[in-house]
Amino acid sequence: MDRGDGSIKYILSGEGAGIVFTIDDTTGDIHAIQRLDREERAQYTLRAQALDRRTGRPMEPESEFIIKIQDINDNEPKFLDGPYIATVPEMSPVGTSVIQVTATDADDPTYGNSARVVYSILQGQPYFSVDSKTGVIRTALMNMDREAKEYYEVIIQAKDMGGQLGGLAGTTTVNITLSDVNDNPPRFPQKHYQMSVLESAPISSTVGRVFAKDLDEGINAEMKYTIVDGDGVDTFDINTDPNFQVGIITVKKPLSFESKKSYTLKVEGANPHLEMRFLNLGPFQDTTTVHISVEDVDEPPVFEPGFYFVEVPEDVTIGTTIQIISAKDPDLTNNSIRYSIDRSSDPGRFFYVDITTGALMTARPLDREEFSWHNITVLAMEMNNPSQVGSVAVTIKVLDVNDNAPEFPRFYEAFICENAKAGQVSGQLIQTVSAVDQDDPHNGQHFYYSLAPEAANNPNFTVRDNQDNTARILTRRSGFRQQEQSVFYLPILIADSGQPVLSSTGTLTIQVCSCNEDGHVMSCSPEAYMLPVSLSRGALIAILACIFVLLVLVLLILSMRRHRKQPYIIDDDENIHENIVRYDDEGGGEEDTEAFDIAAMWNPREAQAGAAPRTRQDMLPEIESLSRHVPQTCAVSSTVHSYVLAKLYEADMDLWAPPFDSLQTYMFEGDGSVAGSLSSLQSATSDSEQSFDFLTDWGPRFRKLAELYGASEGPAPVW
Repeated sequence: MDRGDGSIKYILSGEGAGIVFTIDDTTGDIHAIQRLDREERAQYTLRAQALDRRTGRPMEPESEFIIKIQDINDNEPKFLDGPYIATVPEMSPVGTSVIQVTATDADDPTYGNSARVVYSILQGQPYFSVDSKTGVIRTALMNMDREAKEYYEVIIQAKDMGGQLGGLAGTTTVNITLSDVNDNPPRFPQKHYQMSVLESAPISSTVGRVFAKDLDEGINAEMKYTIVDGDGVDTFDINTDPNFQVGIITVKKPLSFESKKSYTLKVEGANPHLEMRFLNLGPFQDTTTVHISVEDVDEPPVFEPGFYFVEVPEDVTIGTTIQIISAKDPDLTNNSIRYSIDRSSDPGRFFYVDITTGALMTARPLDREEFSWHNITVLAMEMNNPSQVGSVAVTIKVLDVNDNAPEFPRFYEAFICENAKAGQVSGQLIQTVSAVDQDDPHNGQHFYYSLAPEAANNPNFTVRDNQDNTARILTRRSGFRQQEQSVFYLPILIADSGQPVLSSTGTLTIQVCSCNEDGHVMSCSPEAYMLPVSLSRGALIAILACIFVLLVLVLLILSMRRHRKQPYIIDDDENIHENIVRYDDEGGGEEDTEAFDIAAMWNPREAQAGAAPRTRQDMLPEIESLSRHVPQTCAVSSTVHSYVLAKLYEADMDLWAPPFDSLQTYMFEGDGSVAGSLSSLQSATSDSEQSFDFLTDWGPRFRKLAELYGASEGPAPVW
């Protein structure tokens, strides 16, 4: 209908109308007014209509048409997920898949070869290869070793147009890491280790470390160390440090330099996690030799056994040896041992230990009823090194002996009625008594009751033993009267069943009381005697005071007479041990080992030769010198020990005993001393004629004396 005269007008509507596409309203030609991109929009749907230009009425219905954008190769392939990270085990076979890469081309895959992508490897050969169609990367070289090279950077290219010339290309990076496998056996860099340890090292203490090197890592480098051979298998142990994979050698049993000075160990280090395909690279274990030297230390004395249990009866005499405590120096020097008791464990000082023999003795009487157990600590000290002290616990059980008589546990008092009912007969129970005994016999306590011998024929009361450690007190008659006798004291003999049999007498007080008709006690006090009217209370007090004064005077006179009769001279029978014999001259020094006669302690008169004056009780003992040195070779018999301990206990218990001890004074030194005599008996009469310069040659012990008495170049001091 369009004759070309411009009477028809064309209009365009739809997707992109007026923006992307426009229409010539006279000719109806459609033009693109913007650059078209198929990857943004592949087609457009438009509508066109012809109108009468004069009237504007449609000449025909609206027509719809589609404009499709034809593709050209204007987009290169792109790796949307790159760069890639991949891991493959080392030593993997050739062709092992590592990772798949994918490139995307935005061009139309249905039109030509614009979107046909081909993969190739630009970097990473000859270790890896890539499938040109799928993009799968595979290993291309066998026996790739992580320990030689661990990280690889591979560059993959993707090119469209089937890889032909003129095609567009894109690249990506793939970082490949070789993961570890257990392909390296452990090896000790040292085939011999030398270590040392103190013999005093405690159990589980570290001796040293060994290390087997493994080039692998992680679980493949884990180690397990064991002692497979050597003479120290039972003495030492080895553990693996999980953080550093080293073997830590520790002490398993106590060491002794004196018993064994060195040990040899054969230590094995092995991988606990193995891979079967790499066993041909083994063996996956290695061994090394460890020499351990034990160093000597000065050890404290050791007791044998390490604990003592002693049973001793409580009636043991003072000074009795109840146990021999034995200790020895474990060192090769075998120093002398000196024994003592830790006084904090024996505050009561019940025991004493001999300083040289270790004989444990009693120093005080034992009483099971006071202390049935004693837990003491005996110390052993080296003479050459007092800092080395060993200790042992000694438990002493005091065994019971029958040394306590049974007795009433309380004061017993009974009552009987004087106005008993008519017809009452004798045999009335007035009291049941019991007894206690501090002893503890094995078969239990059993007491026997009877009247004391002085009351065996008592006409008023009798005792019936119940055979159950109690007794009944019965009356023998009736008709008791307060006016005749208001109180009866009944002595009762109580005996035990021990060996020897011990007994005591307890007194039962029986009062005669006034009772009512029902038998209840009303009054137990007899009628008081009335004082004469002429004797007042004040006069009675004055009489009693005079009697008291007379008694005091009598006692004072008797005491003074007794004091005057007592002699000042000590009786030899009462004082046979209190004085050490006083010699007129000193003994032979170090050479004199027989000069002291222990018999003098038993009888001082034997050493006084009858000429020494007897000691006065009213004079203080003379103390002229003091020496605490006791020769180490001194040995005293157990009899003397017992005697000295008994006398020491007597002196400790007697608070009023005077200190009769006296100390020996020597007139000159013996011939055994290297210093010669220090006596002034043979010196000159004037101090100015005596020279003391020789004191400087005697060593540091006499330095102070040399300074005081030696020649001085300076002016004399002014005192």
